[in-house]
Amino acid sequence: MRSDYCGTLRSEHIGKTVSLYGWIDGWRDHGGVIFLDLRDYTGVVQIVSDPQRTPESYHLASSLRNEYVVRVEGRVSARPEHSLNPRLSTGTVEVYADTLEVLNRAETPPFAISKDEEVDEKLRLKFRYLDLRRGRMQKLLRLRHWVMQIVRRHLDERGFTEIETPVLVKSTPEGARDYLVPSRVNPGDWFALPQSPQLFKQLLMVAGFDRYYQIARCFRDEDLRADRQPEFTQLDIEMSFLSMEEIIALNEGLVAAILQETMGLELSLPLRRLTYAEAMVRYGSDKPDTRFGLELVEVSEVFRESSFQVLSGAVAAGGKVVCLPVPGAEGITNTRVKPGGDLFEFVTQFGARGLLFARVREGGQVDTIGAFSKSLTPEIAAGMIEKTGAQPGHLLLFGAGDGTAVPTVLNYLGRLRLKMGEELGLIDPNRHNLLWVTDFPMFEWNAEEKRLEALHHPFTAPRPEDEHDLKTARALAYDIIWNGVEVGGGSLRIYRRALQERVFETIGLTEEEARAKFGFLLDAFEYGTPPHGGIAYGFDRFVMLIAGEQSIREVIAFPKTQRAQDLMLGAPSAVADRQLKELNVRSTLLPKPQG
Repeated sequence: MRSDYCGTLRSEHIGKTVSLYGWIDGWRDHGGVIFLDLRDYTGVVQIVSDPQRTPESYHLASSLRNEYVVRVEGRVSARPEHSLNPRLSTGTVEVYADTLEVLNRAETPPFAISKDEEVDEKLRLKFRYLDLRRGRMQKLLRLRHWVMQIVRRHLDERGFTEIETPVLVKSTPEGARDYLVPSRVNPGDWFALPQSPQLFKQLLMVAGFDRYYQIARCFRDEDLRADRQPEFTQLDIEMSFLSMEEIIALNEGLVAAILQETMGLELSLPLRRLTYAEAMVRYGSDKPDTRFGLELVEVSEVFRESSFQVLSGAVAAGGKVVCLPVPGAEGITNTRVKPGGDLFEFVTQFGARGLLFARVREGGQVDTIGAFSKSLTPEIAAGMIEKTGAQPGHLLLFGAGDGTAVPTVLNYLGRLRLKMGEELGLIDPNRHNLLWVTDFPMFEWNAEEKRLEALHHPFTAPRPEDEHDLKTARALAYDIIWNGVEVGGGSLRIYRRALQERVFETIGLTEEEARAKFGFLLDAFEYGTPPHGGIAYGFDRFVMLIAGEQSIREVIAFPKTQRAQDLMLGAPSAVADRQLKELNVRSTLLPKPQG
């Protein structure tokens, strides 16, 4: 039986006979003495075999290769002074192998296990079981486990009950596309995999559990990127009889506990707050990265009477002119900002029709090109400088649009702000800014479907003073943002049937559709539903930020590619016709070509 782990042996173990298990991490023959590095998840220890001291293991030791699985029994000894290794936690000791047993041999891996070197991600995902054997991935997955234990301990101490909710559920509108599962025993009917446990956690509040949480698996069929996966983990929390202030305070305590224990980061509580409107106007984003300045500035009044119709016309149409002042921009050439330049092309992909610019020179002179130049009177130039606080060397980048286009303008300037912050080295990677964004609009306009849809979800409660006009109402919602990444979002919930039916009507659901999709929830509201609210954290995203990684795939044991494929399993894949027949479904796709 194993007596110790490889990485735990220290000087105090000298003289102890140990039994170790692990993988061969390295092999060296130094003049007839064999040195092996034996690795398990705790670390590496040096194993020694020579013809005189350990003759029984010597012949076998010379035949071992990397990644062989072995058992070693021997005595812990002090390393000679000349061979001490301060880079290893076990660098003061070594184990002389009296007994050596090969438990399993190994082919040469497609990449080095023991070296922390760059490996093509497709190769890593195809051989994920080997990738996870590497020290870096071991640390990341154990960090994930650590965060889970902190969460469970923290919430348990505060009276929360962990409850699992179903994975086979009903397909409902709103949100991303569902993953659908045909029902064999109910031909023609389908389950959906849950995009979140939202409705179940509200029903648990109806049931009187008061404080619930779950580390839940969720599924969304959406286009993927670095911080998205088709199946992901959500920390789901719900509470009854608490105000928004109390819910926010409780969650600040949870986040502070996690970051203090895992990173040694002390948060200053309460966290800063921005309203949605303020975040959009100042940063062009509802998840602002506040580690640097470069705030947007509205300059509509400066251009209200301008002869340049692109700007004055936007103001006259109830819109805005917004400026991004960029300091120290002498190295950013006009070519980059003009049509065809990379900055121009960058903003057009987010809906910009152009990118106006001006430069501030010594003595307060402002210059630009084209028709914009002809409209820059001394009064307008002075107004621009005063409003933006620009100094010589500033590049002023402008966006403008009528009332309906203002969100687009703020969005592309907000994205440009981030790009400029990165390019100019203004973002400190060692800084951690967390804040809340509150007072979101209840709804946003879906131009494709020509209807309002819930900005978060249709179960979010409006501010009481806004209930008279739901179309323009602000939500009792709150997102927690970490360095420009939304790591969690929640709200107070609707708990009265009449108000919930009004919200369904606002997003275009008929009474019959609302009844068919959400009748169980509306009925539950008739049986004494308490006021309640909660939050859901993107658990993978949260761990990714703690680890300092750029992709959530690094903190998920078996992730999918950006094409939602599992390269290790070869999934998704075709299934036998008999399986489809049992499910009463048929594939109309042509078979994939072989080879």
